[in-house]
Amino acid sequence: MSTAPLRAGIIGGGWIARVHVPAIDAAPGVELVAACDTELGRAEAIAGPRGARAYARWEDMLGTERLDCLWVCTPPLHHRAPVVAALAAGIHVYLEKPVARTMPDAEAIVAAAEDSAAVCAVGYQWHATELLEQARAAIGGQQVAMLVGRNYGPVAGRPWFVDQAQGGGQILERGSHHIDLQRALAGEVVAAGAVASAARLAQSDGGASIDDALVLLLHFRSGALGTVHTAWSRDGQPELYATDVIASDATITLELGPGPYRIDGVSAGEPLEGEYADPMERSIGRFLEAARAGDRSLVFCTPADAARTLAVALACERALESGRLVEV
Repeated sequence: MSTAPLRAGIIGGGWIARVHVPAIDAAPGVELVAACDTELGRAEAIAGPRGARAYARWEDMLGTERLDCLWVCTPPLHHRAPVVAALAAGIHVYLEKPVARTMPDAEAIVAAAEDSAAVCAVGYQWHATELLEQARAAIGGQQVAMLVGRNYGPVAGRPWFVDQAQGGGQILERGSHHIDLQRALAGEVVAAGAVASAARLAQSDGGASIDDALVLLLHFRSGALGTVHTAWSRDGQPELYATDVIASDATITLELGPGPYRIDGVSAGEPLEGEYADPMERSIGRFLEAARAGDRSLVFCTPADAARTLAVALACERALESGRLVEV
């Protein structure tokens, strides 16, 4: 087996790239050799300190560079074309969540991943991480009755996030993290509802096209109910990111940042506690392990699983528009 470093590229130089690039730098056996952004200066800011090359078009980067793996960190409306092209070329892809903005795009990415010998991972970090493993073990054999996701706080500056036309919105960008986690704990969702607050929090000028505060309602095939409460508050307000799980003989709280990830509660009369580092590093580590082994089953979240989370998120959006419960 070759011991040469994996040659990596990244498409997208915005906020989420600033999370991924240090993780790529810290990963052993990986060399970031190319960066791409439609604003060339942002690509140069990543590429320059690493002696890498900068591109304004991903087509030019894929056509010029010999890449082993690729990070795609663009807004979700722009995921399909570069991911499909990279997978067709046998390049391993780490795709920042969500898998896409529309189901046709998601289905195209799922098909490309299934047809490719390369590995594709989607950046929902919950799957098989220590926090989730401990929670699953604690509720094993019990009936989950209710899950409550809570996510309040400011949003990092991403212009596309506040514009539905650019693929933004609370449900896809923030709510889908909780949908994905709740699916991992309680199984598949069969119907969804959503309601928005009329109050403005961060958007005092009313110039954006998304809701500041939302509640999602998830009906699981198992009979469990889930809610996701998300609010975009003004800069300077504290963040809260947590999920409560109520099962037949367990009450558990998962704290998901900022800071260390924690679990506490009681299951079958036994106290639960644990503290873990942010799982992003482990998620990327598993992707690289899967890429080196050529084993797509090793990644924590596949495109097919992420597409099921997207289907629930899109059902929530339809429910918000219609005011009715929507089947997934």
